[in-house]
Amino acid sequence: MKVNTDGVLLGAAMTIPEGAVSMLDIGTGTGTIALMAAQRHPGASIHAIDIDPASASEAAENFAASPWGDRLTAACTALADFRPCCKFDHIFSNPPYYDNSLLNPDAREGEARHSVSLSYRDILAFCAEHLSPEGTLSLILPADCGKMLLRTAGGFGLFPFRLLRIRTTPAKKPTRLIAEFSFKRVIPVEELLTIQEAGTYTPEYKSLTSEFYLY
Repeated sequence: MKVNTDGVLLGAAMTIPEGAVSMLDIGTGTGTIALMAAQRHPGASIHAIDIDPASASEAAENFAASPWGDRLTAACTALADFRPCCKFDHIFSNPPYYDNSLLNPDAREGEARHSVSLSYRDILAFCAEHLSPEGTLSLILPADCGKMLLRTAGGFGLFPFRLLRIRTTPAKKPTRLIAEFSFKRVIPVEELLTIQEAGTYTPEYKSLTSEFYLY
């Protein structure tokens, strides 16, 4: 599985609670976002799960080869079967999407891109039970999922505190949304990030990802 822009954006931009000691990455893939979280937040333990055995194995190898291997663990399990022994201070996910599109003939890529085995509804339901009282959830999804996502989250008692809309260029509409939730009702901070302008990365995007990319 390749490292994708969505994962890098979430790993770099998500809000990690200052006092977080336990985190969960749902659908970890190669483990990129979990690794970025470990780099950004020293001291926290991060558990990563994926339904795909090859992805979970690949993530475990990447964790072991990193400087933060003692704080990262990976397991092959479906979210529905996952029984954590504690509540998490921060949960994050780059979940499958394209609910209504044709399935990819490649099984692994299909699982990663379609809401067949995991949906944001599943994640919200899990978080309602397994987030700590001060915990937060960070998701990245297509921007057009925003209204339904917020409505569904409210049904689980989760409310947005930050909405970051992402567009590739100034001439285009946002195509991605990083939505962050907690159990508190607040007026969410709304932000806009542009990735490229005039054929080059914007200063904002470079600043956001500078600790993870070589420019």
